[in-house]
Amino acid sequence: MPQITVDYSAPLGDAFDRQGFAVALHAMVVETAAAKTEACKSRFRVVDDIVVGADTVGHALVHVGVALLPGRSAEVKSALTSRALELVRAHVKPADGAVLHASAEVTDLDPSYQKSVN
Repeated sequence: MPQITVDYSAPLGDAFDRQGFAVALHAMVVETAAAKTEACKSRFRVVDDIVVGADTVGHALVHVGVALLPGRSAEVKSALTSRALELVRAHVKPADGAVLHASAEVTDLDPSYQKSVN
């Protein structure tokens, strides 16, 4: 915990400082949601195809999902999403004038969540 998943458009590969984003996001989650740095885990998934409205070109997408153990207030969750979007803007520079569609959400992990570290 927290489990962070970032989906991003394939054309952003060179325009998205993923490592810098993850380090900054982890620090922000620790500060905002009282998580532990060593507990933050991020994974990035490339999305090959996106369609925005009727457009298949000229757009890029980044979606940040943060899953936390239950107990954070709505205010904390809202602060996390707002600050995550600020970090997206700071770490993603879309090329060729593409419109960047960024989104973020914070969810509670299911009670069945377990982890193992070996």
